[in-house]
Amino acid sequence: MIKYIGKRLLVIIPVLFVISILAFVMVQMAPGDIADLYQSPDATPEQIEMIRENLGLNDSIVVQYLRWLGNLVTGDLGFSFRTRTSVVGLVGQALTPTVQLMLTTLVVAYIVAIPLGIYAANHKNTWVDNLITTFSFAGVSIPNFFLGMLMIYFFSVELGWFPIGGRENLSGEMDFWQSISYYVLPSIVLGTAYCANMTRYVRSTIIGINEQNYVRTAVAKGLTEEKIINGHTLPNALVPILTVIGSDIPRLIGGAVVTEQVFRWPGIGSLMMASINARDYPVIMAIILFSAFAVLACNLLVDVSYAYVDPRIRYE
Repeated sequence: MIKYIGKRLLVIIPVLFVISILAFVMVQMAPGDIADLYQSPDATPEQIEMIRENLGLNDSIVVQYLRWLGNLVTGDLGFSFRTRTSVVGLVGQALTPTVQLMLTTLVVAYIVAIPLGIYAANHKNTWVDNLITTFSFAGVSIPNFFLGMLMIYFFSVELGWFPIGGRENLSGEMDFWQSISYYVLPSIVLGTAYCANMTRYVRSTIIGINEQNYVRTAVAKGLTEEKIINGHTLPNALVPILTVIGSDIPRLIGGAVVTEQVFRWPGIGSLMMASINARDYPVIMAIILFSAFAVLACNLLVDVSYAYVDPRIRYE
């Protein structure tokens, strides 16, 4: 296992290297000039040229990338062109709200989805199964931004149950339940698609497992439904479920961008959009690199977890 993890970690390094090259080239090809952020409306051509020289924009793209890569190796991601602050501090500040929202979303979505999928599979073709399947298709189909606006209108504007957006009120003084209220709508909107997708996947997986001979034998022996699920069905469904979880992480990072914009959530998604609009290339590169590393690390954790949930899988 340790040898396998070591090999996978060695693979992550060249993958991140290739991603950084592609991201750097795409960022450099984007329209606009960074020097525009620093110059005044009446700046002379000489002043503009001086700004470009100080920022290193006159160097070739290869020189700029090597300089950025050298700073990255030392842990220096540069400074934000938009806020004139450290990129590490800026990304770190936005990372906490995003991670909290993502964890809340995944936990709530899977706590709801897995039991629903199991129940629908064990009551296949009943009205309950049809109802769960219908809501699952609807949850996958509704766009995040549309569902978010509906939730804000009904539960925030009309009923006033939850805050419209943000993460804290203007006074900054909140009790525990007030703090939780800010997570409710974004978590529901962000988690609806993942809950629906997991429900459908668990349902189809459990239906396939229920047709296996060892489950039929357990039924013939007179075991209760609870014992069959806990002892036979669920353990064999864990590997496919973990596979879905591993594929949900990249989609969740991308979906957070839209949801954070709708709810004005001060996370990585909002920071990414603000940086793109301001052509803040150092911050964009840092977020892309962090997102890529997060996806690769989560996939590694999922692969390693296979060996613990299924004794037939060994990494030798």
